Amino acid sequence: MRRDLRTSSQAQIAVTCDAAIPDGIEPSSGSITAILGAGPAGLTAAFELTRHGRAAVVFEAAPSVGGLARTVEYHGYLFDLGGHRFFTKTPEVEQIWRDVLGDDLLLRPRLSRILYQGRFFRYPLQPWDAVQNLGLVETLRCAASYLKALCFPTRPEEDFETYISNRFGRRLYERFFRAYTEKVWGLPCSEIRAEWAAQRIRGLDFGAILRNAFEFGAPRNRRRVLRTLTSEFLYPRRGPGMMWERMSARLREAGVAIHLRTPVTRLEWDGRAITTIRCGSVSRRVSHVISTIPLSALCFSLEPPPPEPVLSAARSLRYRDFVIVALIYKERELFRDNWIYIHDPNVRAGRIQNFKNWSPEMTPDSETTCLGVEYFCTEGDDVWGQKDNELVRFAAGECASLGIAPLERLVDGAVVRVRKAYPVYDARYADAVTELRKFLKTIRNLQVAGRNGMHRYNNQDHSMLSGILAARNVMGADYDLWSVNADDEYLEEGSVHNAENYAIRAV
Repeated sequence: MRRDLRTSSQAQIAVTCDAAIPDGIEPSSGSITAILGAGPAGLTAAFELTRHGRAAVVFEAAPSVGGLARTVEYHGYLFDLGGHRFFTKTPEVEQIWRDVLGDDLLLRPRLSRILYQGRFFRYPLQPWDAVQNLGLVETLRCAASYLKALCFPTRPEEDFETYISNRFGRRLYERFFRAYTEKVWGLPCSEIRAEWAAQRIRGLDFGAILRNAFEFGAPRNRRRVLRTLTSEFLYPRRGPGMMWERMSARLREAGVAIHLRTPVTRLEWDGRAITTIRCGSVSRRVSHVISTIPLSALCFSLEPPPPEPVLSAARSLRYRDFVIVALIYKERELFRDNWIYIHDPNVRAGRIQNFKNWSPEMTPDSETTCLGVEYFCTEGDDVWGQKDNELVRFAAGECASLGIAPLERLVDGAVVRVRKAYPVYDARYADAVTELRKFLKTIRNLQVAGRNGMHRYNNQDHSMLSGILAARNVMGADYDLWSVNADDEYLEEGSVHNAENYAIRAV
């Protein structure tokens, strides 16, 4: 490794910040909706409102748009904060992607594998590949474990450990699910609620994998292909941030102010509705609010404060933070995968992205490769607290120890830290969210949307759909946003979901 290795956590994103809004009260000219957060849910809500001629203003605490789906640029190299596939069964969402990106929306092949005990396993698991890697004896043990779970499932099925063991057998759970999942959440799998597994791998079990394998040659209209099993996806030419930068530009052209570096510090309400929002010394009267900021932060921002049971529920919500270390190597090709899951409990990295394999334009020099080494952590812990140059060396050392990339070919690196990246599904979260939902329902002009806005592990398309529905509720509809990403059939390729699936009472 070069002695003059450069590191930076201040990677630049080409998004222009609106001029600061003036101090004092900014009166509304008629009805206006304040949108808190400029991630996929917030920007899509603004997009839907403006499409119907409704006024909106967006407030974002960060210096750029896109939230967790933004793209970071470092010395010409582009990388995601995690990988963001563009895949959906909601036509309204896909149409927005295509309208905004046009020919810059690419169809990309998917290849992802699990690195376990020095061997690479295709993911989703493929029977013949798994047999070759595990060996015949261990395969028979895993098959026996699966048959036992099939015949004698554990009840009640309340936690991740039980959910996965019932669908794959205990031995496959131990080998391919436990280590990685506990890295992500920092919790034993027995303390992670089954709802998280149901949202992330819904409809997928060992039987589904076998059916998918043996129906591979069948006509597409006869196959049941689950979202987790899809072999290709859409992806913007220059990363997901391209989508949100372009959408924000269109919103500004339509007259929507997007105030960056402008966190909302107070939401004044009169017991029935939010009347005024405050950002530092600036106040603005509003007719409606769509919040995509963390659900706990929303509750703490209300003035006067909510009742103590509500505040207690908000305090109990937990989040998992995230660090990505971008490593640039003088290597044309390191591996073919889009990403690799690291299931070795002795390695802190959870996943490694290869951004050149997402889109060739993510890497400006074809003779180099940019990897993204992902660490799931908690703000203030030993990973979060390391200096950037230490993290770059640490991540490069782990890649070398795994045989992923040679240490001597590393030429540069960058670090990005993300707070509250993942809402945690622990034993307390369900009761807390129920309490908060009951309270927030009493604020008649408030909608919550998005991953953190609902404390729900939504995909990007789920967040966008919740933003669309929130905007339509502002315009007089009555959609159940909480039913988004709660349908057991959502992930089947043959099941198309329109926004109307969630209507209680449309406009």
